[in-house]
Amino acid sequence: MAGTFITFEGIDGSGKSTQLRLLADFLRLKGYEVVATREPGGTPVGIRLRAALLDEQEEVDPLTELLVFAADRAQHVRRVLRPALESGHIVLSDRYADATIAYQGAGRGFAPQLISEIVELATEGLTPDRTLLFDLSVAESIRRMKRRAEGRRKADKGDRLDSEDQEFHARVRNAYLRMASNEPERFRIIDASASIEETHIRVKEVVVPWLEGRSTLVDSANVK
Repeated sequence: MAGTFITFEGIDGSGKSTQLRLLADFLRLKGYEVVATREPGGTPVGIRLRAALLDEQEEVDPLTELLVFAADRAQHVRRVLRPALESGHIVLSDRYADATIAYQGAGRGFAPQLISEIVELATEGLTPDRTLLFDLSVAESIRRMKRRAEGRRKADKGDRLDSEDQEFHARVRNAYLRMASNEPERFRIIDASASIEETHIRVKEVVVPWLEGRSTLVDSANVK
């Protein structure tokens, strides 16, 4: 594929969604063609699935949650990710398959083999070129989520995963850190405890030189 696939991962409240938007805007100003998307909810079908999955008023069985996230990902891969990558875009995705390993695997306790098989089925082997892991302590994550909930209007629906207990979020965070340790070539850990502006600077330091290096390699290959 000609494009570049970058995923943004981290526990809730880590600021990854904000950082994705900031990076997308910055890269577009530099002339890159960027597709910014998310999971769940990166397609029209996914938007409807997201509403059901994350509604804290909805009682969703863990197996149902796992399979619906996989269905959303399959649609996302086929309708958004592969077409964008094949046309040479930089694709920035707010969560991808690593989230299933962290949340449904470590968080919910599903067996690693089952998680691996479902991820492979949904993605058809499509993996990110780079993953930014926004790391944050669980205590700070919970404080941020509480502030976010207080800032919403009473009529707004909350996020069901936000309401999980501290132990759940600790398992998720630890799973992300294990993945980063096991795949150091793909992952870059970003300290998410800093300010939005400081974190954005760090993201640019990590991403921009790497992108420029990839562009140089592609140009050299085309010359040959």
